[in-house]
Amino acid sequence: MKNNIIIAGVPRAGKSTVSHLLSTKYGYQHISMDSIIAGFEKCFPETGVSTYQGLSSMDTLRVISGKMAPFVRAMLDSAEYDEFEPGMVLDMYQLLPEDYEKYIRGANCDIIYLITSDVTPEERFLIQKKYDTEKDYTFYKSDEELREGAEYIVEQSKLMKEQCEKYNITYYETAHNREQVIRKLIEERVDGEI
Repeated sequence: MKNNIIIAGVPRAGKSTVSHLLSTKYGYQHISMDSIIAGFEKCFPETGVSTYQGLSSMDTLRVISGKMAPFVRAMLDSAEYDEFEPGMVLDMYQLLPEDYEKYIRGANCDIIYLITSDVTPEERFLIQKKYDTEKDYTFYKSDEELREGAEYIVEQSKLMKEQCEKYNITYYETAHNREQVIRKLIEERVDGEI
C-alpha cells in the first residue's frame, strides 16, 4: 500500500467513517477535502470552486472535480507526508474517477470509492436520514431537499461506478450492509497491507 489514501465517493457512503478509522486505528493524518473546498468557496471565489454556481448537480460535480484533482496532485507531490508512515488519508466527495485517472494516478496514493448506486432515490433518502448527524450540513435540510438530493446522489454514484470500472479503480457499494462492507474494505485493503 502506498503512503497516502484517498477515500472518495458520495455523501453518507462511509467516507468519513473509514477515514476516521484509518486515522485513529492506524495513525493516518485525516484531511477533509470538503473543508478545503469550503475554504476555496469562501476565500477564493475567483477559482470557480463553488457548489452554488447555478449549475446542475452533475455539472457542479464535474467542475469542482476538474479543479480540485490537480490541487490534490500538488498536495501529494509536495511529499509533505511521505516521511510519515503512514501518511495522510484524504476524505473527498467531489472527485470523479476520470479526474483521478487524468491528474492523480501515479502519485504516492491509493484510492477507494464508496458509492450507493444500486438503490432507488427513496432508498437513498433513507440512507441519508440514517447516517446524517448534527455535524453534517444536510442534517438541517428539509426532507423535500434531501429527497431531491437523493436523486442526484444515485445518479452521481452510477457515474462513479461506471468510471471506476472503466479505469479499473476499486469501489465498494455501501447502500446495503454498510458496516459489513466497511469491515471487509478494512480487512482487504488495509489490514493485509499494514
